[in-house]
Amino acid sequence: MSRADALAAALAARGGPRPPGIEWPESIPSTSDRLKALARAGAPEWTIVLADEQSGGRGRDGRTWASPPGGLYLSVLLRPRFEKVGLLPLSAGVAVAEAAGEFGVKTELKWPNDVLASGRKLAGILSEAASGPAGVEWVVLGIGVNVSLDPVPGDLRESATSLVAEGARDAAVPGVATSVLARLSVCYDGLRSSPGAAVAAWRSRAVPWWGGLVDVRTAEGHLRGRLRDVDDDGALVVALEAGGERRLLSGEVTRVRSAGGP
Repeated sequence: MSRADALAAALAARGGPRPPGIEWPESIPSTSDRLKALARAGAPEWTIVLADEQSGGRGRDGRTWASPPGGLYLSVLLRPRFEKVGLLPLSAGVAVAEAAGEFGVKTELKWPNDVLASGRKLAGILSEAASGPAGVEWVVLGIGVNVSLDPVPGDLRESATSLVAEGARDAAVPGVATSVLARLSVCYDGLRSSPGAAVAAWRSRAVPWWGGLVDVRTAEGHLRGRLRDVDDDGALVVALEAGGERRLLSGEVTRVRSAGGP
């Protein structure tokens, strides 16, 4: 049985999604780029592309995502027919956090798309969409999870971690892929019926920075303020030091630590 067939069987055993197609090459420039090409050619929802390694993996804002063997590099095609499509990255974060919990790893979510363990990055999510006259036509969710890097390379040790480095039980890429996709299916269905509950699920797992001072770097510039909330559309709400509030749909958030503080 091929790895793709084994993944499909494992998902069926969990009552998860039934992918109409799974590609799992050893190496590829980018799983998301491949899946976007399939989406434009009319591939159906829940088509999946995975790879053992990527030569051109990327994260938010075009940053390079290191993709050596030992990680989960997964992209899934969705064709949502509901209003709150902007909540998909947050729901995907919840799915990854829940999957990590299946392997005994406690995580926190950092807006908009990072999954942290022990304060370091465990996983990231990149959402890319195409729209037409009727609205969003498709979304490609790219999910990268550090599975078995242990030890984490020295240049990443302060900022990144892996499931195995966090003491995960029996963590291997096929099992992690099964858990992430099964959890994502549940979260995706929840967005249709109860988007408010999806936001609440994200908030309950968020880093505890509420009310704290943060820096936010956006495409328009830099701002500083106190973290107020994530609203029902998934936007970050910041009370600015200069007065007023800003509602942000994208950006990089950094906690401002007080002198001598943790």
